[in-house]
Amino acid sequence: MKRIFSLILLLTLTALSARAKSALSGPPPSTAPVLNEQQRQADYTRRIDEVLDFAAAGAKFKTNDPAKLDLVTIGARLVRGEDYAHCSQRVIELMSKPGTGPFWMFPTVSAAYLGRGRLTPAALASIRAAWRTRQLRGDTENHWMMYYASLYLMSELYPNDPAESWYTGKSSAENLAEARAYLIHWTDLSTSMGQGEFNPTEYIGEYAIPLLFLASWAKDPAIKERAHLMLDWIFAELATNTLNGVLRGPNSRTTEGPVAERWNAMASSFSWMLFGNTPPTAGYGGWGLYFALVAKNYNVPEVIYRIATDRQADYLQRDRARTRRRWRYSDELSPLVYKTNYLRTDYAVGSTRGGMIDPIQSHVWDVTWAEADPRKKHNTLFSMHPHSSMVAMQSAFICYPEPMIKAVTMEGKPTYDSPDKILGSSPYEQVFQDLDTVIALYDIPAGERFPHINGFFSKDLVKVTESPSGWIFAQGGRAYLAYRPLAGYTWIKYSHFAGGWAKVGLDLGGRILTSPHLKNGTIVQAASASEFPSFAAFQAAINALPLQFSLEPVPTVNFTTLRGKKVTCTYGQTPTVDGSPLDYSKWKLFEGPHLNSEVGSRRLTITHGQLERVLDLNALTATDRVRTP
Repeated sequence: MKRIFSLILLLTLTALSARAKSALSGPPPSTAPVLNEQQRQADYTRRIDEVLDFAAAGAKFKTNDPAKLDLVTIGARLVRGEDYAHCSQRVIELMSKPGTGPFWMFPTVSAAYLGRGRLTPAALASIRAAWRTRQLRGDTENHWMMYYASLYLMSELYPNDPAESWYTGKSSAENLAEARAYLIHWTDLSTSMGQGEFNPTEYIGEYAIPLLFLASWAKDPAIKERAHLMLDWIFAELATNTLNGVLRGPNSRTTEGPVAERWNAMASSFSWMLFGNTPPTAGYGGWGLYFALVAKNYNVPEVIYRIATDRQADYLQRDRARTRRRWRYSDELSPLVYKTNYLRTDYAVGSTRGGMIDPIQSHVWDVTWAEADPRKKHNTLFSMHPHSSMVAMQSAFICYPEPMIKAVTMEGKPTYDSPDKILGSSPYEQVFQDLDTVIALYDIPAGERFPHINGFFSKDLVKVTESPSGWIFAQGGRAYLAYRPLAGYTWIKYSHFAGGWAKVGLDLGGRILTSPHLKNGTIVQAASASEFPSFAAFQAAINALPLQFSLEPVPTVNFTTLRGKKVTCTYGQTPTVDGSPLDYSKWKLFEGPHLNSEVGSRRLTITHGQLERVLDLNALTATDRVRTP
């Protein structure tokens, strides 16, 4: 009987794995909105079932061997009501050698909650016993979110256990109080001043998954509702900042792969699951598999779905956020970040003001163009200063300084100390954006380790033309692009790192414009191909725009944009538009046609057409209404 059962299970899981491959390798989904609510819900359920099929089949690690199951495969099988005996056996084995830290904690929480009534008492007891072992809290915002959500849920699951039964040395009630206090602090801070890890390409999962676990399993109605509201909050930001489901810059944190191949990030798998308007990434986003375990407990509100899929006009969104927490070399705990995003049908432009956002993984600005199928496309253009600094890392980390630069390249950030990298921010970069114009200025001090700037030119650009006027013209998709370097440059080959753990750069095409000058700058102007009768006409229009610049004593640009704005940018000074200086102090937390929120309000109004949803973290309510035309 065991052999027959094992054969049936193997055949079933093999079939499920084959079925799950369809979205990973098939044609790209339509980007048109599904207006029928029942059909949209059915499509969402089908996509989640597809992820569960993939996870239950052990496809992540390409094994059906019960002795090699990981916790996400166990979770998927528990959800599907399959193979309880093997799952219980494997949980006991895994818990005999517990890990430490948030990335062990939240998967274990999923097994503890999904295993109720499914896993054997011995397996459940092994999970509880593992929580006697030391757990590290980590040192970033996403670590703390996962850590405290996990501690909260486990303390609620075992509400009366004494201090000696927990790794913290505190009782269940004390653990619960500490975790609850942090969760409230984080939601209040994020909805008052903005997230420190805003628009993350990968780390969206590290927020969405613990929030969904809390919304699904927390007993306290206030924490449950708070988590549900924050899911709406972060997915509203995702919807607003994506182009056909693809999250573009700026990003507080991203990695080597998706900074070039914008689609190839966990955020795309969340867009696919929630909105269905872009293909899922390989493995359905990795950690995103854990979201699918309980994704049917959450439905993205229609107004957020419409923002992601039903773009009715160009729009400008201006928001505030904050940097990563500073431990040294700063008079501010989390300096403010000002974000600008301009989205059109054919392309999107986004930026922050520059400066040091995250010492390793931030991405400051880019122009990203739409692709019918974004897979393997490097559909983006930008420049940056490849800053590498012990001071920058010591501002954000509290470990000893000696191993920092070398060690960080071995721990998921392989390009940090590379002169030809395209990932990271710099204290010597200042950026201005007006609609689809970007001006990036650089004043790099003498003695800086990498005294040059890098401009990323994708393998997918066509019609690249280096004009005698100094402009470089190109076309990406249906977008015309003009790039003006302010100092001399040479070209080098681009080495593509497919992810944070890649050790060798791949030659997938593309070039880097490298400019070895301390006083430097870049101007980029984008436009839709439909605005001009020809590519030559676009070039003529750009060449006719008034432009004056100088690099001494600091870089200065006077430029009339394609949209008729007269812009003056001087490094170290506030930019002016049509003679008026920008007043960043008046920026709201969110301001645009879709998201609006006052600083400190803990209240977000989400709008699309006549649809409106108001998230109020003060009253812990979500209010929907249909506005009159």
